[in-house]
Amino acid sequence: MNTILIIDDEPIIRKLLARMMELEGYEVFQAADRVSGLKLLTAKTPQLVLCDVFLPDGNGVEMVKEIKELQPETEVILLTAHGNIPDGVQAIKNGAFDYITKGDDNNKIIPIISRAMEKINSRPVQPSGSTVVPVRESAFDTVLGHSRGLQQVIQLARKVAVTDVPVLLTGETGTGKEVFAQAIHNGSTRAKQPFVAINCSAFSKELLESEIFGHKAGAFTGALKDKKGLFEEANHGTIFLDEIGEMAYGLQAKLLRVLETGEYIKVGDTKPTKIDVRIVSATNRNLKEEIANSNFREDLYFRLSVFHLHLPPLRERREDIPELAAAFLKFFAAKMGKQVKGFAADCQAWMQSYAWPGNVRELRNVIERALIICDDYITLDDMPLDFRSSTLSGSAADGDDFELAEAEHRHIQRVLQYTKGNKAEAARLLKIGLTTLYRKIEEYGINI
Repeated sequence: MNTILIIDDEPIIRKLLARMMELEGYEVFQAADRVSGLKLLTAKTPQLVLCDVFLPDGNGVEMVKEIKELQPETEVILLTAHGNIPDGVQAIKNGAFDYITKGDDNNKIIPIISRAMEKINSRPVQPSGSTVVPVRESAFDTVLGHSRGLQQVIQLARKVAVTDVPVLLTGETGTGKEVFAQAIHNGSTRAKQPFVAINCSAFSKELLESEIFGHKAGAFTGALKDKKGLFEEANHGTIFLDEIGEMAYGLQAKLLRVLETGEYIKVGDTKPTKIDVRIVSATNRNLKEEIANSNFREDLYFRLSVFHLHLPPLRERREDIPELAAAFLKFFAAKMGKQVKGFAADCQAWMQSYAWPGNVRELRNVIERALIICDDYITLDDMPLDFRSSTLSGSAADGDDFELAEAEHRHIQRVLQYTKGNKAEAARLLKIGLTTLYRKIEEYGINI
């Protein structure tokens, strides 16, 4: 039988929780303070501890460390009447499985305990009878880089992944927030369940509400049949809300209800739908400034940012550029069926010196485009002209238009050769208008 230790100095709450757990089939032990709780922990070795944050002789957040030192395999869920973000973050860092608020989260206690027990019972048993915690190292294999700043974020992400708390990812555009969100999901107990991502900036308020919550037939013009929303698609898994700062203010209140009650109402429906979803959100905006400008709800911010991870821009981790570039080169070379030996010295130097305002995404896109036109090695000449014009030896600074034009001429010609003369595809790859491409072809006298 699975065993639980409840440590809480309020007899009514302690007995109520014990009764709830016993009705779920758990064997329950009770303690009213830190000292008696640690004694029962040693004597009974429970699999799970439900511990109040404020105890008469100690603090539950700090007590997590003591519990983990005495029983490393015991999971800990902290309970508090007055939740705050710093306590929640510190609890997770100390090794807690989750951190929930009494009253508001009563309906979440049983599902959270079930997931904690699922994690405990899924650990492989060694011949001696002892258990080992499975390390989900591979979950973060997609996050490339060994710089100190990135590794610090990864270590925190590993710890929060195995919990069920909401995570807010911040950072500039292109820093890899969705990659982190997917890794957090893969490192969680929900890994075998769906991971659903949506960009909140891609829809109007009405369309976004229908996309995430779904709608009933007849809810609006064109709603010919019932539609499942993305929350329903992600049930028991993780939903990633990218660009959360773009969500309309009115819709934010409905998202807040999901976080507080675990339910929502579909567009055109009258009955609430229950849901069990972990929410990971991301933004490149400063949400505190958005709150000050009345564009974002403060209560929603506190719910979403129980655990906050800020991803460093690429210019602050330049030592990761060679590893990232090599990985992108290998991926796209295989995809295009090209044999490319690597990067020429001038190209490597340029990549290390460039500011990369678009971060990892920009590096990825630049290498993909360079591979289209390169030969044995990717050289500086293979890089898009607008990126390298400032590094061409004196071309722009000296006003020597010939060198700049010649480089552009060669670049356009190579792309047209790659597309076999398909001008629409060439314009797309060059990221210029088709009319502009025709004008350049005529200007340079390019024949394909």
